[in-house]
Amino acid sequence: MTMMTLVDASREALRREMARNHDVFVLGEDVRQGGIFGQYRGLAQDFGPSRIIDTPIAEATMVGAAVGAAMMGCRPIVETRFSDFALSAMDEIVNQAAKTRYMFGGQGRIPLIVRMPCGLRQGSAAQHSQSLEAWFIHIPGLVVTAPASPADAAGLLLSALRGEDPVMQMEAKELWQVKGEVGSLDAPVPFGSARLLRRGHDATLVVWSAAVPAGVEAAAMLAKSGLSLDVLDLRTLWPWDKDRVLNSVARTGRLIVAHESVRDGGFGAEICATVAEELHETLRAPVRRVASPRIPVGYALPLENLCRVTPAQIASVVAAACEAEVDIDAKASAGPAAEMAQHRL
Repeated sequence: MTMMTLVDASREALRREMARNHDVFVLGEDVRQGGIFGQYRGLAQDFGPSRIIDTPIAEATMVGAAVGAAMMGCRPIVETRFSDFALSAMDEIVNQAAKTRYMFGGQGRIPLIVRMPCGLRQGSAAQHSQSLEAWFIHIPGLVVTAPASPADAAGLLLSALRGEDPVMQMEAKELWQVKGEVGSLDAPVPFGSARLLRRGHDATLVVWSAAVPAGVEAAAMLAKSGLSLDVLDLRTLWPWDKDRVLNSVARTGRLIVAHESVRDGGFGAEICATVAEELHETLRAPVRRVASPRIPVGYALPLENLCRVTPAQIASVVAAACEAEVDIDAKASAGPAAEMAQHRL
């Protein structure tokens, strides 16, 4: 096992795969300079300008070129810099990448990856801070991933690079510098497989991306008051590990879903609806959600923090679902994500 940051693990996994498979290449803004978060640092020196390709500020052109290259057998990675900017390429993603396999009877495959740094990061404001995973989950033909650990960031990237479908990889900006153990940089993580972070019996907490560290911290807080949680990191949002979530909730009787993206119309609603439909008679409490309010993300830190999902918020909702008296430490209300935000990348 090696301790690595999330950004380092994903970069080194990509480096190895590019050395192994010459059909893999990267295109996007500033990628030859290493990317604004360091995702591609050193790759231009290793693989040259024909495989690490700087582009103009033209997301539709990037994704359109990648779709064509993928149809001809390449495995392109498009770097959007921020998930917000991918909206300029929605036709290419939704009508081209997602539909080609279906429209041509499986003859045309689009093995491309669109990397979308997403979510809050200190002072990034309304047009650089959105978590838009629900938009892409809604589109048949797309795989949507949301890694929260270095090992998963590397493993999901490898699965995407070795698969045959377009993958939208949502990468939380405030998790780039999170460290964790990585066993192998050559081990793909299968799509549709959730990761059990803690095991308990009072409730099931489902999280992904930036909500993962907040959920783990909330579970640790609640454990001091005698409540134990199953904490599940989905890792991939489509396909999602419905069986594991249902099995967990069937045992605990309670479901809480936490995510950083906006609550209204968020993917948490789909999970809650599925559990309510499948397990209505066995639930011991109503399903609940913890998520960002439906407001633009403010530039000022106090306004940005209104959109943060904190350990204290999660713990409070879990306690209410369990009808338990819990002593919640106010100091934890900022959560690990806020602490990470203080460290400029």
